[in-house]
Amino acid sequence: MTHDMKNEEDNGLLPDALRWELRALRQDAEPARDLWPSIAGRLASTPQVKPAPVVARRPTWRRFAPLATAASLALALALGLAWQLRPVQAPAGLPAANDPHTQLIAKEADAMTLEYQAALKILGAGRPAQVQPASKELQVLDQSAAQIRTALTRDPNARFLLNQLQRTYTRRLELTQRLAAHDDVLAS
Repeated sequence: MTHDMKNEEDNGLLPDALRWELRALRQDAEPARDLWPSIAGRLASTPQVKPAPVVARRPTWRRFAPLATAASLALALALGLAWQLRPVQAPAGLPAANDPHTQLIAKEADAMTLEYQAALKILGAGRPAQVQPASKELQVLDQSAAQIRTALTRDPNARFLLNQLQRTYTRRLELTQRLAAHDDVLAS
């Protein structure tokens, strides 16, 4: 009897006649003859083969896996350290620091900085220093410009740094003009 049938019997969902018929079906039936002697005879007649002893062997590569991992990490660390400590040389395709093109980029950066400082003086003229707004964005832009100038002294051949310096100065001047216009509106 299955679990579901038992629950149905307990709930009284099956009619009594069907319940009695189902109980009558549950009868143990013994086999007509004993089956074990024929099974034992067939087992005895088959030749017994001894299985080969099983030896738990670890593959040799697994034995050396931790050692190989450690050696790989040591090699990667050594190569990284050697890369960091290598002497810095200008690649063959790039001009040296005394090249006229490199000097031109440095001169452009100096001229751009002078023009920027002159524009800042013009925008800030007539305003006392304490009245001028100290914006966080202005400070960040000034720090960025200083970092770009430092990077240009390290790599005077980087044209992209000159372009980035120009964009930073332009952004700084635009923000200063907006703040000056805002102050003028508030003052009137």
